[in-house]
Amino acid sequence: MKKQMGLFSDAAPVPLPHAAADQLLAARLPSWILAGPSTWTFPGWQGIVYPPGVSREDLLARGLGWASRWPLFRTVGIDRSYYAPLGDAELAAYAAELPIGFPCVMKAWSAITTFADARSGAVNPRFLDAAALEAQVLRPVARAFREHAGPIVLQLAPIPPQVLPHPEAFADALDRFFVQLPTALPYAVELRNRELFTASYLEVLARHGVAHVLSLWERMPTVGRQLAVPGALTAPFVVCRLSIRPGDRYEERGEECAPFDRIVAPDEPTRADVVAVVRACAARRKRLYLLVNNQVEGSSPLTVRALVARIVADLEQAPPR
Repeated sequence: MKKQMGLFSDAAPVPLPHAAADQLLAARLPSWILAGPSTWTFPGWQGIVYPPGVSREDLLARGLGWASRWPLFRTVGIDRSYYAPLGDAELAAYAAELPIGFPCVMKAWSAITTFADARSGAVNPRFLDAAALEAQVLRPVARAFREHAGPIVLQLAPIPPQVLPHPEAFADALDRFFVQLPTALPYAVELRNRELFTASYLEVLARHGVAHVLSLWERMPTVGRQLAVPGALTAPFVVCRLSIRPGDRYEERGEECAPFDRIVAPDEPTRADVVAVVRACAARRKRLYLLVNNQVEGSSPLTVRALVARIVADLEQAPPR
């Protein structure tokens, strides 16, 4: 029996201009590569992901369902959970919009992933609180969203230099944290301080089967440089999140790229880094979650389309052994 379409049951699908070509391209992409957007409510995606003429209200009510059915999106990032925990009702509403088995990459609540207040430097007593993560994030996901639960990403907020912990102490804190967590869900850690990207950190993640997020972010090494570090692929799966290029600033880049309906400028080095990540995953038989933000090149779905075409061409030219 097919899953209920929820809000989609009363709306006939409107063909998109590139639907046939996107379907054919998606059919050539191996099933272990799951690409998608960081989030999904952007009016500029009309005619690419969404039918033409949709309203803001349509996007809020139906956007996740449209995005999850676009051929080249096989995962979607859920960012709202970073700012406040999502309850059972919200998660169930999301689940009702998604196709069967469609996985989402969800951020953990920032109250648990923020070491210190960015302005005052006051240390957060809830940082890496395993009990709070389980109660506020993991249990609701297990109750209302289990079928769609991909990696839970602990995106660590940037830590001010004056209170930055010693890398060894940080790795030990992560070790104690993951010992306390249930193992039914996959986890990933995204750093925002390059000083904490150490061998000890990677060893702790590998010990617990937790992924290090290969992130494109303004103050981290490039994805390629992170991938080149021995032991960077720490889990049976890989999470690669392309947020913003080093040196750019999020708000300024957003103004430059809006309304996110075109490629402002291709980022060829990052595209090459992603192909290298795909090759590494293929060689090690690891599933890849690839999340792309609009701010990288101007339009997340158009970047995904370009990346998938490049990945497919590379794999077909030199299939992994």
